[in-house]
Amino acid sequence: MAIKIGDMLLKSGMISAEQLDKALKEQQSTGSKLGSVLAKLGFITEDEILQFLSKQFNVPAVNLNDYNFDKAILGLMPAKLAQKYGVLPLNRLGRVLTVAMINPTDFHAMEEIKFSTGFEVHPALALESAIWTAIDKNYGASGMLEDVMQSMEETVEGEESGLEVLEEEKDEGGDAMSEMTAAIENSPAAKLINALIAEGVKRHATDIHLEPYEKDMRVRMSVDGVLHEVMQPPLKMKSSLVARIKIISKLKVEEKRMPQDGRLRLNVMDRPIDLRVSIIPSAFGEKVAMRILDRSTVTFDLNLLGFEPGPLKHFLKAVHTPFGIALVTGPTGCGKTTTLYGALQEVNQPDVNIMTAEEPVEYSLMGINQVAVKEDGGTTFGAALKAFLRQDPNIIMVGEIRDKETAEIAIRASLTGHLVLSTVHTNSACLTITRLVDMGVEPFMISSSLLVVESQRLVRKVCQNCKEPYQPDQRLLEDFAHNKIDFSKATFFKGRGCSECRNSGYKGRLCLAEILPITPAIRELIMRRATSTEIENKAIEEGMPTLRMDGVIKMMNGVTTIDEVIKETVAAD
Repeated sequence: MAIKIGDMLLKSGMISAEQLDKALKEQQSTGSKLGSVLAKLGFITEDEILQFLSKQFNVPAVNLNDYNFDKAILGLMPAKLAQKYGVLPLNRLGRVLTVAMINPTDFHAMEEIKFSTGFEVHPALALESAIWTAIDKNYGASGMLEDVMQSMEETVEGEESGLEVLEEEKDEGGDAMSEMTAAIENSPAAKLINALIAEGVKRHATDIHLEPYEKDMRVRMSVDGVLHEVMQPPLKMKSSLVARIKIISKLKVEEKRMPQDGRLRLNVMDRPIDLRVSIIPSAFGEKVAMRILDRSTVTFDLNLLGFEPGPLKHFLKAVHTPFGIALVTGPTGCGKTTTLYGALQEVNQPDVNIMTAEEPVEYSLMGINQVAVKEDGGTTFGAALKAFLRQDPNIIMVGEIRDKETAEIAIRASLTGHLVLSTVHTNSACLTITRLVDMGVEPFMISSSLLVVESQRLVRKVCQNCKEPYQPDQRLLEDFAHNKIDFSKATFFKGRGCSECRNSGYKGRLCLAEILPITPAIRELIMRRATSTEIENKAIEEGMPTLRMDGVIKMMNGVTTIDEVIKETVAAD
């Protein structure tokens, strides 16, 4: 269906062959629908695609944003069916049910709807984003969570409250474990975990946390970098919930004293989802963190991640250099790996041998050889780098430079004709150089191999559906006074709060970046063991925008707010 839509749009002249090729490559790495990818890349709007397909398939188009749904009509279709195919019943006339669909040629979906409801199905076209928003609102996992919670409370009070007893009998042998596993598979705990994962995907959450305390338990989700409490399951069910997660991620159910890490792949709403699971023992039970890796919502196009065109040119110039080192730095969770993946996509060609060492491998990239580092198994970053050099790579990505050994191997690799991409944990681009020296790397080796250092943070974007102008507190503006910025003619925006952004005023995140190209003047400072402050002053003199300056640009363009910029940058800029 995706290729057919691409060909149809190409033949109609609505997109170019170059745009289609770029969208297809992006689709391969994200798994998204081609229409969504084309819209995300800005080649065509979703509404233009909708109207075009409506004419092509001779199917009416419907705007779900203004549609008043009838609960009686919604009740004709099971929630599981709506979520499985991305469909919504709109109205019924006699024995005919009109259904909003993403793909009006999905005859298998229409047959299943007909079998389930007993009605003839007439398809109508709707925007993919609008359909999932309406499904979330009308069939959403939020409602499922309430039903499951009620079911769980009844189970805790009823006869099946013996799930915890089965866990205590684990030492009696495999039979007890098999009984416990079977019981958990059919328990309300399994339904709750499934509903939580579905809800996390729909909210575009990056993490789900299950946290046990002395007298209660809570579940929180991280959306756009902010944790929100979702629910408080009964404390008596904590062991069953953790056991269910261990089962689906193939971890040891009986192990409770050691941390465990697992991974699994799911299909949620017809989207490929990778789930990374981390379980650690805490004072009151095992704490679970589930990282959601949704390839359909991630883009590896550096132009769409938030980089300003000027500084990005310096980074791309380094990435296209045949040898040397390009480093990305910042705190945990700031998108460093996504930036590195974007850089790899820039140079990923059939005649280029690319190898990566990652802990863990977050996303699978076509045409790139990815190796998972396992410190406890002997496969360290340093060991992987040594092995890579015998594989004749052109480009090497090292997940993180943590020590002198890895740093020196990476530098030697760059000096022998390889391009090396990696990350270092520091707070600014200039501090990265100081950090390498502190590791024990000689300044002359850094000076001769380093091409560019990019430091970044993630800030939340103002919701475009409810953004409105406002005047920030003068005291906040004074925080930027040392930058000598004139805000007198600036218009600031913030989100009012709506259903699209769940009343937060923000939707999505973008990157703030400072990109330090290693110029001759910077190389000389590195050789002289100059301080990070001296290097930064020289870089600013040569035109490098700092993180704070980049934040000001995005703030004045109405993309983010002054609060976000202040939170993620420091006044010392």
